[in-house]
Amino acid sequence: MGKYQLIATAAMGLEALVAKEVRALGYECEVENGKVIYTGDETAIARSNMWLRTADRVKIKVGEFKAYTFDELFEKTKALPWEKYLPEDAEFPVTGKSVKSKLFSVSDCQAIVKKAVVDRMKSYYKRDSWFEETGAYFRIEVALLKDVATITIDTSGQGLHKRGYRVDQGEAPLKETLAAALVQLTNWKPDKPFIDPFCGSGTIPIEAAMIGQNIAPGFNREFVSEKWNWIPGKVWDEARTEAEDLANYDQPLDIMGTDIDHRMIKIAQENSFEAGLGDLIQYKQMQVRDITTIKEYGVIVGNPPYGERLGEKNAVEHMYKEMGQSFSKLDTWSIYILTSNEEFEQFYGRPATKKRKLFNGFIRTDLYQYWGKRPPRSIE
Repeated sequence: MGKYQLIATAAMGLEALVAKEVRALGYECEVENGKVIYTGDETAIARSNMWLRTADRVKIKVGEFKAYTFDELFEKTKALPWEKYLPEDAEFPVTGKSVKSKLFSVSDCQAIVKKAVVDRMKSYYKRDSWFEETGAYFRIEVALLKDVATITIDTSGQGLHKRGYRVDQGEAPLKETLAAALVQLTNWKPDKPFIDPFCGSGTIPIEAAMIGQNIAPGFNREFVSEKWNWIPGKVWDEARTEAEDLANYDQPLDIMGTDIDHRMIKIAQENSFEAGLGDLIQYKQMQVRDITTIKEYGVIVGNPPYGERLGEKNAVEHMYKEMGQSFSKLDTWSIYILTSNEEFEQFYGRPATKKRKLFNGFIRTDLYQYWGKRPPRSIE
């Protein structure tokens, strides 16, 4: 087994959660802006893709160096051990980005990295001609930040938020990785009731159910690195067997999603069935002001409309008021609401216990947290 420097990329604000998940898999890690860095073997690549709920991708860091000129970029890329990763027939497109660097032309950087890799491969595989690129897929990225080039290969393929259960979605679906993060940022335990009052296509309830039963988020999908000749099929088989063994399908759950739109309720039900959780999550069409329960010590997680579109603002602010009135009766419940509306607390009717800055795509939002009364010792 080899040793690789791995990078789990993360949306801004979720790095600490991704690091916690990496450590839970048994790997020591360092946290930087937008990424978590750690060392692992082929098994670590498979297990990271299988288990990381809040990371965007898992990449291998092939090299990192300063590059002020195109010559430097070429020579230092060519010096990297590409033959360790790329077979002779590899398909290897190069993507790129550049921030605050002298080499700001991304297309030129991509072309130079591509040429450097080809030159290295020609020399190693003793070839004069161009490569056919008919084999396994290795997406290389050159990322320049303040003149430091980081060169990686993506092991995930589609982003890790693509769990494979989304049959359909609404207009502004929450990314599965952010939905999982919202659940993990609460004090919810699988034996407590859970409600999402704006469930849309069901992403938050589905992610909660997967967390509740410890179902690996990558269990139902494929990853690009499964086709790589230097990661034995046995490694992936063992990762899937581990996921199957650790899933707790017998854990009873009390999870409900509600939405004002009956079409979204139907989509949420379809997505839940696709995820194998159809019987575990209850869905109801209803308005947030009508939510009542006699259950205690539950958790509400909601991603309501933000009122960012013209004409929606007043209606949304009125709905925040109704939500505050409705939820004020649930004093043993903990409530977590994600919104970009900076006046949310004012409309909701009380200040949050705590706020956490998160990004929903490119929208800066806050997670407003209202902690309920703690259960008596005997109940916990």
